[in-house]
Amino acid sequence: MSLFHRRDTPGQSADQVIPPRPGSSGGAVAVTQDSALRHSAVWACLRLRANLISTMPVDLYRKVYGIQVEVPKPAVLVTPGGDDVEMPEWMYSSEFDLDRSGNSIGLITARDGLNLPARIELVPSSDVTVRMRKGKKTYRIGGTTYQPEEVWHERQYTVPGLPVGLSPVAYAAWSISEYLSIQQFAMDWFSSGAIPSAHLKNTAKQLTPDQADGAKQRFKAAVMSRDLFVTGNDWDYEMIQAEQAGADWIAAKSFGIGDVARFFDCPADLIDAAVSGSAVTYANMTQRNLQFLVMSLGPAVSRREAALSRLSSRPRFVKLNRNALLAMDPQTQASVIKTRIDSRTLTPSEARAYYDQPPFTEQQMAEFDRLFGKGTQPAPTTATPQAGGAPS
Repeated sequence: MSLFHRRDTPGQSADQVIPPRPGSSGGAVAVTQDSALRHSAVWACLRLRANLISTMPVDLYRKVYGIQVEVPKPAVLVTPGGDDVEMPEWMYSSEFDLDRSGNSIGLITARDGLNLPARIELVPSSDVTVRMRKGKKTYRIGGTTYQPEEVWHERQYTVPGLPVGLSPVAYAAWSISEYLSIQQFAMDWFSSGAIPSAHLKNTAKQLTPDQADGAKQRFKAAVMSRDLFVTGNDWDYEMIQAEQAGADWIAAKSFGIGDVARFFDCPADLIDAAVSGSAVTYANMTQRNLQFLVMSLGPAVSRREAALSRLSSRPRFVKLNRNALLAMDPQTQASVIKTRIDSRTLTPSEARAYYDQPPFTEQQMAEFDRLFGKGTQPAPTTATPQAGGAPS
């Protein structure tokens, strides 16, 4: 990733802040934003976080006499990338880049009457170079230089004095490279028919160097061509490193998954990675989702809300509806709804709207009266149910 380029600070380079990608020396696999996706844990972490944040409804509000009131959204909060790119897709793409490179960058190709961005076309962060010269920042994208007012730039994992966010892929490169190198070595091992280092011993007599070399060449030729190697009763073949090497591969791959999950702020158990020596239990799914939202996703969601609020005029502000993540099991959900109706903080019509059902009709209310007696049901609400009335 070539996001950072600084020339105005003598004696300091970007490598002091952003670690360089590992080279290919020693058989290590070079790690880039694209090659890192071959690591299953990297893919799973990025997918999970982007899936959840992109499916949170985007709502726009303003305060009226201290009360939060929802207002219509501008087109940029509905189809930010134009008619072909709606908000969920745009949010997924931008979150994916934020979580792997620490930056999401797009070109502002249209503005509205208030001179606010009306269309933002996202670009791969790997194609972007950010330059700082004499305190002024410019962006170079696809060979063209752009000024800051022409570019949409969201940052994550920031440090003082650095105009770009830190890249988790860059800092996790050693862990990712180890995992990918193991995969590459295993593929080369089995695809080429190679075998571990071993000991071929003649138990009947002492071989001369020429005889040993001849036996070695015959054995290698048979193995490399996947043919049979025929011997008498005077040869012993002993694998020296196979069993230990296999155990080391499994241990390294298992450790690598949990290590990468920590870099991407995603609990290992949520990406189906076994955590050795630990047993985390939760009373129900709601508690687990709440813990993930508070400890991992919450800060990222708040940062995105602040960034997206810049797409609308003040004092309007954007909120991402977190209720989609806090889905409850049916029994807990029913208990919460009943408690809220009994405490008069939720109407029956709002509860039915949560299940995509219309308010009770007069015929339905009459049937309740016949079954349970009059006065047992609250009066029906004829007003249109308010959107987003899910119980919390």
